[in-house]
Amino acid sequence: MARIVMKFGGTSVGDISRIRNVARHVKREVDAGHEVAVVVSAMSGKTNELVGWAREASPMHDAREYDTVVAAGEQISSGLLAITLQGIGVDARSWQGWQIPIRTDNSHGAARIQEIDGTELIKRFGFGQVAVISGFQGIGPDNRIATLGRGGSDTSAVAIAAAVKADRCDIYTDVDGVYTTDPRIEPKARRLSRISFEEMLEMASLGAKVLQVRSVELAMVHKVRTFVRSSFEDPDAPGMGDFDNPPGTLICDEDEIVEQQVVTGIAYAKDEAQLSLRRVSDRPGVAASIFGPLAEANLNVDMIVQNISEDGSFTDMTFTVPSSDLDKALGVLNRMKETITFDMVQSEAGMSKVSVIGIGMRSHAGVAATAFKALAEKGINIRAITTSEIKISILIDGAYTELAVRTLHSVYGLDKQ
Repeated sequence: MARIVMKFGGTSVGDISRIRNVARHVKREVDAGHEVAVVVSAMSGKTNELVGWAREASPMHDAREYDTVVAAGEQISSGLLAITLQGIGVDARSWQGWQIPIRTDNSHGAARIQEIDGTELIKRFGFGQVAVISGFQGIGPDNRIATLGRGGSDTSAVAIAAAVKADRCDIYTDVDGVYTTDPRIEPKARRLSRISFEEMLEMASLGAKVLQVRSVELAMVHKVRTFVRSSFEDPDAPGMGDFDNPPGTLICDEDEIVEQQVVTGIAYAKDEAQLSLRRVSDRPGVAASIFGPLAEANLNVDMIVQNISEDGSFTDMTFTVPSSDLDKALGVLNRMKETITFDMVQSEAGMSKVSVIGIGMRSHAGVAATAFKALAEKGINIRAITTSEIKISILIDGAYTELAVRTLHSVYGLDKQ
């Protein structure tokens, strides 16, 4: 017998027929003798509808009341799934975040989990009861409902798994695992059987949409073994109940991966904008004077490249932001011109960031050179490069995104079994 947390996203609980399918997945694990908690998102499209109503009621709405409204979507899903499970003979009850309780900070709309008391859940597991938990929500220090931000149900599931010391957290979604790259761009993309926490964190933060970044961070910190699985597979298909090796992708500690590939996957993010400040007076603290105001404006700066003049008196500073934030970033920079002193700011939208990721890169030389050569042979110009121990990110013109992804996927042999 094991303890499992199962999480189902909005498409998985999109209507009553899909909720019935989810109930079959849950019953399979209960019949196998496992203790089960289920975390659910709002039904597909419901959160957007609730957000729209809140904004229509008042564009300048109270964030606490906003949380009260948008948290209702998950409450509906948890109640419907509990009813459905009871209808097929499974002892289940619904739980809202405040009932457990899941305690958060006071950042309504983007709260962070601070503590989860799993005592009552564990007690109910002992009675054979399934806990059906509303994701995306907790209770703040002001004793009000607080939501975790979009995609927060993944974070709820991993946090609950850590709190109840679950043996596994299964994230059920509309894809059957984590792939070497986006199969919509490269049909030869392969599903990975295992990927390390660090690699998944890079994939998620660099454009892969399978898991929410905060949930991967939490899983890595607490070493929660996490499976990405498809909710649309037949719950009773062969292998679906295999506890040790179910179909999907296991996200785990690096030590569990026996044979480490040099490169594990290729991620990409479109709609990046490049900004360059020319002939900035080079002095101590100039970087802080540029990026501090950008941070205060809640602008997410990504790739940063600095080129210092030969005599060391000037520097060019190049960085990227999402294209949607370009005008806002330009406004901040132009207001700073007199205090920072630079000749001009150049900008260009429509860029893409393509990233090569793999823990094997730590012990292999020439990975970057391989990427640069392959892209050059395809006539793809590189605008900027940033690296870490296990990733290389390359900024290119957006028109070449798909070609770059396919080229890099092939040159590292990811299209081969």
